[in-house]
Amino acid sequence: MIGSATHTYIGGSEGFIRTQVISIIMGLIAMVVILMIDYNSVARFWIPIYVVCNGLLVAVLLFGTGKETWGANRWIRIAGRQFQPADFVKIGIIICLAKLISDNKETINEPATLLKILAFAGLPMVLIYKQPDLGTAMAFAFFTFGMIFIAGLNFKYIFLSAITGLISLPLMWVTGLLKDYHKKRIMIFLNPELDPSDSGYQILQSKLAVGSGMIFGKGLFKGSQTQYGFLPEKHNDFIFSVIAEELGFVGVTILIALYAIMLKRLINIARDAKDDFGAYLVIGNTFMLAFHIFANIAMTIGLMPVTGKPLPFISYGGTFMLTNMIAIGIILNVNMRRDKINF
Repeated sequence: MIGSATHTYIGGSEGFIRTQVISIIMGLIAMVVILMIDYNSVARFWIPIYVVCNGLLVAVLLFGTGKETWGANRWIRIAGRQFQPADFVKIGIIICLAKLISDNKETINEPATLLKILAFAGLPMVLIYKQPDLGTAMAFAFFTFGMIFIAGLNFKYIFLSAITGLISLPLMWVTGLLKDYHKKRIMIFLNPELDPSDSGYQILQSKLAVGSGMIFGKGLFKGSQTQYGFLPEKHNDFIFSVIAEELGFVGVTILIALYAIMLKRLINIARDAKDDFGAYLVIGNTFMLAFHIFANIAMTIGLMPVTGKPLPFISYGGTFMLTNMIAIGIILNVNMRRDKINF
């Protein structure tokens, strides 16, 4: 699909495919290395991991690049190569949260414990929001909530969170905490026709591509929105639209079914984990992957504002692919040690 999405680019698709293949190979190597290490041994270093993660995010604010091209400094360039630290930080923070929550499971519903966990997760979220990267900050909020929920969060806190969310959005709107481009995204989400040639262009072209694919699609390399350049960011953020246009309803149904099978198996691994730390590790990574899947698909069909979240294992992006495979490696690590007895 990346080959099709980049087929008409100047220079062709070879460079994109090569980068993606290299990322997959690196991901496989990382998975092998991860499987050789007992995940419980990593738990001992959760505080240094937390410090390094936040240090990387501070480095992005100080030395990051990308604002000229993408409107936000989210990347760090080293030796001519750039990577997005926030992707790796997600994995690090999940490890730290899994340790923190497992150590405080018995008191998870005490306000002091909840505030400690939320403050712990809140610092990297604020640093990411300052880049600015609201989409990734939302991913952090999603997997943090998922891990606390699975740990036994009382429903009264869920209810209070929902009420707070409903109240805070208009307050953020009027007090200026929401930036102008955030407000514009929300307005365009509600009515893309407000600015069809600029801010609403992406979602309008995406919905046109998705709808035109119909049942069986137009065929690989034959999508008009894709091949004639109407669809923006088609090799990463809007790759689902390419699949829908060229492979149709059948293609996206198979893709979503594969995602559902994967997520179901990940949940089973969490259920069978031999300890709480392992279970929360799996749950955190599962919620992270689930958020990206849902957010990307919902964004491309107009059910969510455009957040720039790529589609796991499909979208182009070396750092993102490597991060996803590391997440799966950690989950497999927990699974292969589910019956191990420590003496």
